[in-house]
Amino acid sequence: MTIIDEPRPPFPPFTRETAVQKVRMAEDGWNSRNAERVALAYTKDSQWRNRNEFPQGREQIIEFLTRKWASEHEYRLIKELWAFNDNRIAVRFAYEWHDGSGEWFRSYGNENWEFAENGLMQKRYASINDLPIKESDRKFYWPQGRRPDDHPGLSDLGL
Repeated sequence: MTIIDEPRPPFPPFTRETAVQKVRMAEDGWNSRNAERVALAYTKDSQWRNRNEFPQGREQIIEFLTRKWASEHEYRLIKELWAFNDNRIAVRFAYEWHDGSGEWFRSYGNENWEFAENGLMQKRYASINDLPIKESDRKFYWPQGRRPDDHPGLSDLGL
């Protein structure tokens, strides 16, 4: 087994505790903005729907994330467990970012995830909406990278 096929605990079937853990691990990975590292959490033939794009497999996921983070500056993401069952998890999320001209956005969405037995995500379906915001309306303030444990989550922020 190569490192790209390495299992990613926790494994399905999920409990509330392991589903919350999986959600936080995904949030931490995406906040790293390291496309190669993030892609390792997905099966090598993972299927996605992200807005109007349909990446399949790790190479396309890496290309997608590289493009995404090149245009979404100061990206900070919070994910929250919505529901779980067996090998599936549903999350809601919001992230803040600004474009190249400095206009700020808060993007809201929902994701449905399906996991293989080895804990890698094999399907990811995301629906996302962007809301232009003023810089003064931002709520996600922490140094770039992992959200601190004491930073409020979505529900705490009223989002």
